[in-house]
Amino acid sequence: MIQYALKCSNGHTFDSWFQSASAFDRLAGAGMVECSVCGGSDVEKAMMTPRVGAAREGQKPAPALAKERSPAEQALAELRKNIEKNASYVGDKFVSEARAMHAGEAPERAIYGEARLDEAKKLVDEGVPVAPLPFLPTRKAN
Repeated sequence: MIQYALKCSNGHTFDSWFQSASAFDRLAGAGMVECSVCGGSDVEKAMMTPRVGAAREGQKPAPALAKERSPAEQALAELRKNIEKNASYVGDKFVSEARAMHAGEAPERAIYGEARLDEAKKLVDEGVPVAPLPFLPTRKAN
């Protein structure tokens, strides 16, 4: 893998990774490298500082830094854990299940699942109490 500093014809600069130098050349030649700011496909390599590390005999590599979770990340993880422990995942049947519970046709219980935005808006308009979750269900994460 190789990282390049890139610049578009509008002067925007950004970085991107490529499998190899020749992979960049092929993709750029085919117009498949686009500016991450404006979307323009006239992109070229920009001047960049090489990464050169001093090699010392017997020196161990620096340990990877442990990334601590921020308070917000910790709160989201706790919310996810609580929802997955106390609610039933109903997948793409969420809209019909929520509507049936609201109409009294199904027993009330805590559920979570997936709905298209237009379907979720209809539920809200019908007075069905729903809320979006700030994460994808575990079964959908990859």
